[in-house]
Amino acid sequence: MLTAAMLLAAVAAGGVGLVALIQQLTTDRIEARQAEQTLQQLEAVLPAGHYTNNPAEDVRRVRDTRLGTEQPLPVYRARRNGDPAALVLTVIAPDGYSGPIELLVAVDTAGEVLGVRVVDHAETPGLGDAIEARRSDWIDGFRGRSLGDPPRDQWTVRRDGGAFDQFTGATITPRAVTRAVARALDYHREHGDALFQDASEDH
Repeated sequence: MLTAAMLLAAVAAGGVGLVALIQQLTTDRIEARQAEQTLQQLEAVLPAGHYTNNPAEDVRRVRDTRLGTEQPLPVYRARRNGDPAALVLTVIAPDGYSGPIELLVAVDTAGEVLGVRVVDHAETPGLGDAIEARRSDWIDGFRGRSLGDPPRDQWTVRRDGGAFDQFTGATITPRAVTRAVARALDYHREHGDALFQDASEDH
């Protein structure tokens, strides 16, 4: 009985060790995959040659309701030869047609939009999903714009008297995205310089 108990204990210990090893290997692979995916998303909004660091590893977390949530969100910092080059803000459009829309908005140090991409959404396929770059080029219409181009009060869709197109048969989705980008620019104008300073979280 003692031998059997010792054997059972050894098998149990081996099993626990094996599970822990598999979990560690799996966790490492998942984290590596997530880091790779994040970098690919950042490369989609940051022009090649605009930065020399890895912005996916240069991150601050910020908290401001203008970014669409009360939860802290990551801000990725792009630098060129150590100098500030651009920020990629994570912003939520909470008023999408089918729910919140998560965006990445890249803004250079002059406050000009370098690129916008949708990270996550639940908008209607074939209609609201035209916000995706693979569906249409609508999202590229923000590139080169700033709070002065167009004026701040025109940062909405044409149906509301703004400067940006809506989709045929869909207004709510592009309106939500356009206003979210404008709020990201508002936040950047106020906090852009400070975000390049080291800190764990802004409130």
